[in-house]
Amino acid sequence: MAHFRDLKRSVREMLLGPDWRERLSGLDAVPARRLPGPLFSLLLDKDELVRWRAVEAFGRTVARMAESREPGEGPGAGMEAARVVLRQCLWRMNEESGGLGWGVPEALGETLARHERLAKEFHRMLASYVREEVRGEGNYLEHVPMRRGVFWGLGRLAQSFPQLLAAEIGTLLAGLADEDGANRGLAAWALGLCCPAERAQEARARLATLVDEPAEVALFLDGELLRTTAGALARQALARLA
Repeated sequence: MAHFRDLKRSVREMLLGPDWRERLSGLDAVPARRLPGPLFSLLLDKDELVRWRAVEAFGRTVARMAESREPGEGPGAGMEAARVVLRQCLWRMNEESGGLGWGVPEALGETLARHERLAKEFHRMLASYVREEVRGEGNYLEHVPMRRGVFWGLGRLAQSFPQLLAAEIGTLLAGLADEDGANRGLAAWALGLCCPAERAQEARARLATLVDEPAEVALFLDGELLRTTAGALARQALARLA
């Protein structure tokens, strides 16, 4: 237990520093399989910046884990270890886990954005948490802030592998009518990053209804936490699809 606390403390100190991104490479000296526990804990940190930076560290760590191999292990052991961590993410997002998985959808999205093979395996599952029930999935999250994390995760994934979200354009279009303004903005951001040309006209028509949406959105982008509005994100998406 003391070792867990010490590792969590050292990682938190790293994430608090102004040079935190440069120092992330220092985590490579720690076996990847020792880091998910402390990073899961830091997703709940009292400091908002630490929470977001832990999301990035989590994705980087699990992507590294997928390519790792412990002494004596056969091929593919790292991938299976990474899958186990992502299944833990999915469990923490379900009501059966007994708690709310704050930061978990963001961490899942960041991981998928960093590893294409994991993205191919898990992207539909991530989207299912904001997709109205189809084919018995039943994963739709009623909790508004948790959906916010999923929409951010889908946008982060769209930055790396937009083609994987081609089948989820309907999900993102539906997100433009989410009850929460920030969710509408994040859905617009994600849509602008991955909408294929054949759906662009439909997307533009829906995005145009949001250009004056004043809801504030916290957007973690390229290591910085930005404050913007849903309307601004809709306008950016329209510009991309023009």
